Amino acid sequence: MKVLVLGADGYLGWPLSLRLAIKGHEVMGIDNLATRRAVEEIGSNSAFPLPSPQERVKEAKRILGVNIDFSIGDITNKEFLREAIKSYKPDAVVHFAEQRSAPYSMKDLDHAVYTVRNNLESTLNLIYLVKDIDPSIHILKMGTMGEYGTPNFDIPESPFVDAIVNGKNDKIFTPRWGGSVYHMSKIFDSYFLAYFNRIFNLTITDIMQGPVYGTRTSEIVEESLRTRFDFDETWGTVVNRFCVEAILGIPLTPYGKGGQTRGFLSLEDSINALTLLLENPPKREEYRVVNQFMEIYSINEIAEIVKRAGEDLGLDVTINHVENPRVEAEEHYYNPERKVLPALGYKPKKNLAEEVKIMIEDLIPYKERLERYKTAIMPKTKWKS
Repeated sequence: MKVLVLGADGYLGWPLSLRLAIKGHEVMGIDNLATRRAVEEIGSNSAFPLPSPQERVKEAKRILGVNIDFSIGDITNKEFLREAIKSYKPDAVVHFAEQRSAPYSMKDLDHAVYTVRNNLESTLNLIYLVKDIDPSIHILKMGTMGEYGTPNFDIPESPFVDAIVNGKNDKIFTPRWGGSVYHMSKIFDSYFLAYFNRIFNLTITDIMQGPVYGTRTSEIVEESLRTRFDFDETWGTVVNRFCVEAILGIPLTPYGKGGQTRGFLSLEDSINALTLLLENPPKREEYRVVNQFMEIYSINEIAEIVKRAGEDLGLDVTINHVENPRVEAEEHYYNPERKVLPALGYKPKKNLAEEVKIMIEDLIPYKERLERYKTAIMPKTKWKS
């Protein structure tokens, strides 16, 4: 299988490229390196020093014996993306090339507009170019469980649900309510994908993924193969951020009451699931939605798990709730459905309690580097500022 990975320099994009190449698939990666620049913009950096994409590709060849093509470019440039698809002729395109941070999208008008333009333009470019060049290409698009919000009903995996409208049976798109400009852009992505699936007969997997945690996958066997790891308030997911706080002696910082509940999964399990979905595409011309998570926790539960793991490793870890900078329900019902991956035989390999200890052990040698960016950890971006 030939796979074009858009956003191949990212937290998920790089390890997915490694996994696919190890399994014998041909991989071409594209990235405009925007995340590297945006993280520097807010005064932070990856916990692990990152080689250039070109150096990474050389190291993958040297250490793992795999070939990964890599090109720097921006897929909001439709002619660049057109040429990439036409020349590479992929069987599948993985779309990770979006601005992925909710806080970044909420900083001000400019960041909100950039998020919407970048995310929706890249998705529309991909949809139309696949339609024009080869409609049989499988589009695998990264969405987020955050598209659903926190409704007081079970979250179905089906993209359409039955409804009674004016006394008649009808189907509506599964209700969504995002918690940031970023999440709203993802919702519009899903509407576009479902709509153009119907009129262009495209084959699409739309993944609703929960927050991912972890420092490594099975392919990351040396430092030069590491993926990026963000821990600041803008780019770092909560588990990753808590692990760094534990190492630096900063109290873990649940926002508000800490009752916010989400579905989480490890980096290894995310890459396993993505690979499985690529190797088992939906039926031709199908729009498939996948709720991709493995464990459900509240933020308070995560803080306690990280605290215990840190203490087991000799760290002095405390918890200090801080004012919630976001506008979100802090206590709520949460019960999402998950059927597609289990039906494909998927079984998770990791669990949070065990993985957190590995994460802390991986990060401790970089404590001095983490200290340099500790001022970027506490929340500064406020939804209502």
